[in-house]
Amino acid sequence: MAAAVRAGCAHRGFISVTRRGSHSSTALKPQYDVIVIGAGRNHLLHVLGGAAVSEEIIPGFHFSRASYLLSLLRPHIYQDLELKKHGLKVYMRDPYSFTPMLEDGVRGRPPRSLTLGADLAKTQQEIGKFSEKDAKVYPDFLSYLERLACAIHPLLDAPPIDIPGLTQGSLRKKISALRSLKPLVKSGLKLGKNIPDFYELVTAPVMKVLNRWFESEPLRATLATDSVIGANTSPNNPGSGYVLLHHVMGELEKEKGAWGYVEGGMGGVSESIARSARSLGADLFTNRDVKQVLIGQDGSAKGIVLTDGTEVHSKVVLSNATPYITFKQLTPQDALPEAFITAVDQIDYTSPVTKINVAVDKLPNFLAAPNSADGKPGPHHQCSIHLNCESMEVLEEAYREGQQGYPSSRPMIEMTIPSVLDPTLAPPGCHVVSLFIQFTPYLLEGRRAWTDEDRERFADTVFDWVEHYAPGFKKAIVGKDILTPPDLERVFGLTGGNIFHGSMSLDQLYLARPLPSVADYRSPVKGLYLCGSGSHPGGGVMGAAGWNSALKVLADFKRL
Repeated sequence: MAAAVRAGCAHRGFISVTRRGSHSSTALKPQYDVIVIGAGRNHLLHVLGGAAVSEEIIPGFHFSRASYLLSLLRPHIYQDLELKKHGLKVYMRDPYSFTPMLEDGVRGRPPRSLTLGADLAKTQQEIGKFSEKDAKVYPDFLSYLERLACAIHPLLDAPPIDIPGLTQGSLRKKISALRSLKPLVKSGLKLGKNIPDFYELVTAPVMKVLNRWFESEPLRATLATDSVIGANTSPNNPGSGYVLLHHVMGELEKEKGAWGYVEGGMGGVSESIARSARSLGADLFTNRDVKQVLIGQDGSAKGIVLTDGTEVHSKVVLSNATPYITFKQLTPQDALPEAFITAVDQIDYTSPVTKINVAVDKLPNFLAAPNSADGKPGPHHQCSIHLNCESMEVLEEAYREGQQGYPSSRPMIEMTIPSVLDPTLAPPGCHVVSLFIQFTPYLLEGRRAWTDEDRERFADTVFDWVEHYAPGFKKAIVGKDILTPPDLERVFGLTGGNIFHGSMSLDQLYLARPLPSVADYRSPVKGLYLCGSGSHPGGGVMGAAGWNSALKVLADFKRL
């Protein structure tokens, strides 16, 4: 799930596209066909959003400061923009998941661990350490998830059903709107007899589903992390199953459900998209603050106004900022219906996430998988390393504390060490470590802002837990960067610190993302559209799904 930055507002930078020009320019033109407003400083070219720029916040160490893994970028966009041609290189991970146990070893052996990878036989052997029954049914579980994920792919690449078109207006308009049913029908046909399974997974607590498949706590808890990652929910909450499905329906290098590291950090995605955009004649302007959307006398969007007063005109404006920023900060309030503004205020942006980036001068050494004598990384070091994930109860307790307004005393930690595969990120012998942590509230005790002392205290708690699994970790730290939910909001323009541009709960998906009245990307202002993660199909801007709508603009422009 997630990249890099310094500070800035949620609408710094924009991309301008015109069909008439074949060469990118560094000078503003008076008129463009399309303007895409960004979603925060250094967000994906400082333009399209996604918190995906690499930064040297500690000398010699290059961090993906927010997003740190690539997957949910839709394959056809990846191909249409020729991102490989424009320099995007991805390191695939196998194995991809490592969950060490906090336990005493038996007969001098290290504590147990659970490693999951592409080699099914090896994975079953790993699971068999905890349950032979679970090892036997695991392939069936993977097939079950893949069937459901593949069946909803048609929904990801098309707008939701056009309800207004089907129910209002002329007969011709209603007939035209029938085309919006095609993706849903296609998904339904693909699901077939699996429709009940799909309905259960997206509506039930994921614990209910996992309990039916498996009996071993380490496997259930490891799989459950994908049902809560980035979301303010627990495995016991209805709808957590959809978040699990969301995180397995990505694709990378034609490998279903895979996540990988981008060479040079997630900024490599930004740079490749920038090259592709410029090759198509798009103009990119970074660190240019957008004050508001320019509204014409007819009430439609006519471009943007920068903070220095410069007006940039266009036929269409797309906003990759959050719906809140788009409609409460960038759009003049008198251009929007009062009832719509009230509805925007009700969108849930609750975030449980704190991200800590750490520079270390030696490779973490886990008790459950001791380092080799030569100090070279082991297969487990390239994984998403799940700490404090031995059981569902540990995850549930972390969630309960967060809901009470306190940072979890035993937080769920997803650790990644991308420098074990990408040597460009750190000096020789050193590494960059990403810690994606839950659960932390936006306001402490429901009322108090985070202080520097609070940040340091929580970071110490996190480091103490990492130390339990990998003694010596704390002494290896040479620098750190702590981003609580308010910091993610301030630095990246993520309202509430929410990495999805709004909760991925059932009431904010598909026809209701971000609101039923704007689920088709159109806003109440003619010519103003949403194109970020806050719109369908959603996803982590700290991952890649949130970029897809904006990138479709470039892909479509290429075909003109």
